[in-house]
Amino acid sequence: MAVGRFQVMATLQAARAYVLGLPIESAKSWGLNRAIFYAAAKKGFFKGKIIDRKITPSRFKKEIEKEFKKEIAETFEIMHLGDEMAYSVKLKGRVYFIIGNEIQKETDFEKQIESRFEGNFKKAWQEAVKICKSYDKGVLLSQKYFYETVYKPRRDELAKKWSQLTTK
Repeated sequence: MAVGRFQVMATLQAARAYVLGLPIESAKSWGLNRAIFYAAAKKGFFKGKIIDRKITPSRFKKEIEKEFKKEIAETFEIMHLGDEMAYSVKLKGRVYFIIGNEIQKETDFEKQIESRFEGNFKKAWQEAVKICKSYDKGVLLSQKYFYETVYKPRRDELAKKWSQLTTK
């Protein structure tokens, strides 16, 4: 299975968040969240309408376990990573990010991103972290500079390189 720009964005964004100090679970949530955000922005947001800016805990999908509803309501907030923001909640003490009324968990990252690497995600992850560590913190803290300097120039190169990991 090929690795595309979506997986490259998610992986680099997760590595960015990790290098900036988020725990791995939260970093993966951030990475998937940002990849979804940019894909939605590219396509005109969700189904032709702008993302609801008035997300509230009561608007989450019914699949969320009842035991988490109180925790979600109590921990729902806007979180910043540099000059970029996303809605977040804490579940069992871990920070997860939200877009489109859905919580992106590390298990979602595994299904949507890691699985595309067919067991070779660790190599791509190490490379992504190395790439992010090679930049000044100011670049990582800036949405624009991260996109223009880190992601955009190498997105196709990494998609091709990381796709080759899946054929080995």
